[in-house]
Amino acid sequence: MNTDIRRGLHAVVRTRDGWAVQNAVVTVTDMSGQQVARVEADADGTVVSGPLPPGVYTVVVTAIGYAPVASTAMVTASGAADLGALVLARQGGRELPPPGVWIVDPAHSTVAATAQHLGLSSVRGRFGDFSARIEIAPDVERSTVSAQINAASIETGNGTRDDHLRSADFLDVEHHPAITYRGSGISAAGPDRWTVHGELTLSGVTRPVDLDLSYLGTGPDLWGGLRAAFHAFTELRRDDFAMNFNQIVQAGIALVGATLKVELEIQAVHETTLPPA
Repeated sequence: MNTDIRRGLHAVVRTRDGWAVQNAVVTVTDMSGQQVARVEADADGTVVSGPLPPGVYTVVVTAIGYAPVASTAMVTASGAADLGALVLARQGGRELPPPGVWIVDPAHSTVAATAQHLGLSSVRGRFGDFSARIEIAPDVERSTVSAQINAASIETGNGTRDDHLRSADFLDVEHHPAITYRGSGISAAGPDRWTVHGELTLSGVTRPVDLDLSYLGTGPDLWGGLRAAFHAFTELRRDDFAMNFNQIVQAGIALVGATLKVELEIQAVHETTLPPA
């Protein structure tokens, strides 16, 4: 490594799970409180300043959406100080992957819905054909989600029932082949938990629907990609989406329950690490 690069302050800015924090700002002040350097991290989260006079300095790291971190740096006679990894936590201790576009991997994700049957048991269905894109914004509350599901891809393990679900009594796939969701922002709901605010279009009806989202962490995969995992949940009323079909089999007991529990198990790959198409 070029020795000039190692002169001055050297550090890498990371999240708790090891992601680079791009555009983090490192401010260095001397013991009198005077600013002597201000450096922005590069795309790898690396920070390098020019040489500094020997002495003790205060280093403050800031980034949009993260709690600031302060540390002390001891600059040697060579004018260098290596701080190693400076770890930033999301404000309020609430974590999400770093900013960027994440593409949902349908092969390792599940979109499922569960309804009550006869008031006794549950029937679970899955959609086999869907796509989605998540964009984590630097200002995390401005993050967005867009998803599209092929309504005809519903599967419950019973062909007759699946055909009925595709009919005008339920999904009406002939006239409304796509189910879409547009998330226009998120808000914190607890450590590693968020509420996604958006609109769901189902059977030709569009209504506001919030998702209860849990962030499960990130890590590398076997194909050179970087993945983030999420779990999301919401509950829908069928009649909100004009799916009013039902049969009363006996007093007080309906064939199909009035609500649907929707559960999402999501793996998404960072766009920059997707394999070539």
